[in-house]
Amino acid sequence: MPKNHDLKNVLLIGSGPIVIGQACEFDYSGSQSLRSLREDGIKTILINSNPATIMTDPTMADHVYLKPLTTKSIIEILKLHPEIDAVLPTMGGQTALNLCIEADEKGIWKDFDVKLIGVDIDAINITEDREEFRKLMQKIDIPVAPSKTVTSYLEGKEVAQEFGFPLVIRASFTLGGTGASFVHTEDQFEKLLHRGLEASPIHEVLIDKALLGWKEYELELLRDANDNVTIICSIENMDPMGIHTGDSITVAPAMTLSDKTYQRMRDMAIKMMRSIGDFAGGCNVQFAVSPDENEDIIAIEINPRVSRSSALASKATGYPIAKIATKLAIGYHLDELENQITKTTSAYFEPTLDYVIVKIPRWNFDKFEGSDRTLGLQMKAVGEVMGIGRSFQEALHKATQSLEIKRNGLGADGKGYKDYNQILEKLEFASWDRVFVIYDAIQMGIPLSRIHEITKIDMWFLKQYEELHFLEKEIEKFTIETLQKPLLLEAKQKGFADRQIAHMLNCLESEVYNKRSNLNINRVYKLVDTCAAEFEAQTPYYYSTFEAEIETADGEIYVENESEVSDKKKIIVLGSGPNRIGQGIEFDYCCVHGVLAASECGYETIMINCNPETVSTDFDIADKLYFEPVFWEHIYDIIRHEKPDGVIVQLGGQTALKLAEKLDRYGINIIGTSYESLDLAEDRGSFSTLLKENNIPYPEFGVAETADQALKLSDELDFPILVRPSYVLGGQGMKIVINKKELEAHVVDLLSKIPNNKLLLDHYLDGAIEAEADAICDGEDVYIIGIMEHIEPCGIHSGDSNATLPPFNLGNLVIEQIKDHTRKIALALNTVGLINIQFAVKNDEVFIIEANPRASRTVPFIAKAYGEPYVNFATKVMLGHAKVKDFDFNPQLEGYAIKQPVFSFDKFHNVNKQLGPEMKSTGESILFIDSLRDDDFYNLYAKRRMYLSK
Repeated sequence: MPKNHDLKNVLLIGSGPIVIGQACEFDYSGSQSLRSLREDGIKTILINSNPATIMTDPTMADHVYLKPLTTKSIIEILKLHPEIDAVLPTMGGQTALNLCIEADEKGIWKDFDVKLIGVDIDAINITEDREEFRKLMQKIDIPVAPSKTVTSYLEGKEVAQEFGFPLVIRASFTLGGTGASFVHTEDQFEKLLHRGLEASPIHEVLIDKALLGWKEYELELLRDANDNVTIICSIENMDPMGIHTGDSITVAPAMTLSDKTYQRMRDMAIKMMRSIGDFAGGCNVQFAVSPDENEDIIAIEINPRVSRSSALASKATGYPIAKIATKLAIGYHLDELENQITKTTSAYFEPTLDYVIVKIPRWNFDKFEGSDRTLGLQMKAVGEVMGIGRSFQEALHKATQSLEIKRNGLGADGKGYKDYNQILEKLEFASWDRVFVIYDAIQMGIPLSRIHEITKIDMWFLKQYEELHFLEKEIEKFTIETLQKPLLLEAKQKGFADRQIAHMLNCLESEVYNKRSNLNINRVYKLVDTCAAEFEAQTPYYYSTFEAEIETADGEIYVENESEVSDKKKIIVLGSGPNRIGQGIEFDYCCVHGVLAASECGYETIMINCNPETVSTDFDIADKLYFEPVFWEHIYDIIRHEKPDGVIVQLGGQTALKLAEKLDRYGINIIGTSYESLDLAEDRGSFSTLLKENNIPYPEFGVAETADQALKLSDELDFPILVRPSYVLGGQGMKIVINKKELEAHVVDLLSKIPNNKLLLDHYLDGAIEAEADAICDGEDVYIIGIMEHIEPCGIHSGDSNATLPPFNLGNLVIEQIKDHTRKIALALNTVGLINIQFAVKNDEVFIIEANPRASRTVPFIAKAYGEPYVNFATKVMLGHAKVKDFDFNPQLEGYAIKQPVFSFDKFHNVNKQLGPEMKSTGESILFIDSLRDDDFYNLYAKRRMYLSK
């Protein structure tokens, strides 16, 4: 039992819909926390409005409330559950902390006699109120940048006059750097000050003297009620001060910090945590360090909660910060808890890393037309990837291979920038591709001193880049036949992919693969064990690397591989890689359920993914976790090592689906729907032919591969025309065009971005109603799990539409057509598992827009609305362990559930916010209503008219 025996029922506040600055890392933390509480027999009550996450699965808490995150909802829950003893708000990001403060100010916790655990209100207020934080730091002798708090334009002007430019404006009580900006000149000041005051809920900003070019570090701390403090991880930002940590390339452990300065930083962090309140839990502290020999340290901020970096630090070290922070919040002490990986050492034992991790953010600027793509104090990334390697270079390469932006790693793919002035400009104004631009600059011969002068990136990192460049130049002197083993091994140890080496040698990827296999240069797998192999790990969490062969005294030659292969039946589940618009946390939900279902069927489960924010990459979800890029070379090596019975691709979104062709070509068993069927549905032309054969209506269409073909087709189809590329996600590149000029411009643009793509041109059904259905099929029977009607008209991407379950305005004739078409298509595609079909309804006739024989974005929403584990059922069907008729389907929903998209436009000023066929939302919430008379529904439906005007 926990030390505090008074705690029997705990309310946990989630973080709500995914927005830029607060993503699924908090769902990962919250999920861990719920599991941690339940281990101790504590009843858990959760409030979170996000239907896409595993956190709001009914299995995660004793009571899950999918309600808006408001004090009204908190009061409703506290009335329903008078037994609640305490609230834990530190797992739900800034949203949960702000809600906790509001509830405290309104006296709600006091009225219901609810105790706050994991943090205290004073700590939140001190750390969020920039002026209070500054005063506290001065009191405890921790240096901070010269700064002043202002609440009006006039005060701001006076401070600017006193400090001089450049300045930093930071808004109080915001997340993801909202309202923050650099001010370099007087003429920018008024606008940016106004923006900061507006963004702050208390209309207060802190104006700092800018520490441009200083190095930035973060420490993750835990403290117990005995005032024991442990530091879990040090993280260094490769980018200097001036770029939000969420947009920075980060490295763990810290690389360029002297031990003496690191010890000073540790002492300061511990002192800061002890000064902000008497609570037990987690904390994140950020520092700036001067880039000179003095290494002066300045405190930037402290967050008394698990942070964005806590998820990264947990995955980097194998130490589950949120889980242990929760144990400390309910009264345990660090020395009483066991290390979750070794099971033999104490949680008070600080992790040691014998590898390097590199995190690279993932952006989606192409979704925000006209957006400012330069990086600064306001976070703009929508996701992130993490690479683990034995060196910085290997980890950096693995992270770049994980991004899924059609790059094979750093350089060696013919896609780098070649223009000197463009490279210099890109170095000065950092954007999404700067990790590659640095390499391009070195390749062009720009001196490291010049690159350092522009970017202020530490010379150590730049020299690491330069070494890679020298190695590439050396390899280019050889051919595939003449390249010797030591050089090939060095290239693999430094993370170069076979594809990159093939590019250098001007040969095929398969030739490089065969050569290294013949030379016995094979991947080996190492454990993430928290203790640099000092103690045995009980949890199989692996990364890959390459090692030189070892020869024993008796002449045996081997390389050490820590991943032992069992003789059990195995299933590999491919994850969805980094979050992005169009493919988010909903696929993490599907992967977790897929893993658990395969486990229930008696398989050893293996997860492959590279996203540090997700529950699917938690070390104890699957039997084995490979934290590796969802990139062909890495996956194929794991498959060869593990020899699974099959691979599940239909739960990891488009990322996993795109690998189906290669898996099929290499004779690897795809579990569920075959590659032929997946390809048929993705190829717009072939799919329309299938519809024709089954007498299913679809908008008039044609396939074009050139602008000429598209223009000829437009004569037959009539405008408006919807242009859609094949094999894309989130409506990428989709556009409605209304004349030949627009059509030509868009087709030329698309084919330059996605060469050799087949474009489908549909006659756009103007003013049609859009609907979609999800179903489970076993090849014989089809069960429709849900039919949804979109409130917005056809032409707005389904991910950006408010969708109601069940439909609110479709007659029986239309519903029957939808059911009939769904069954026909699912069977015609030989679907085994899940399928999602989208429809356009015009004049009571149902047309097919598209079909996706995989888990869709809407499956978690339907599962939460109806209270049914549909992914579990579908996985068992895929594995052949059950037929559709074996399940006792019993959906429960009174009234309607509405899936509401959430946008992050506030991060991008002056962008086109108009909705269309390309998805722009970053997350979603769920709203339950009793009837269509509900005001919320009426307001949503009234807005529909704005999309229908000609």
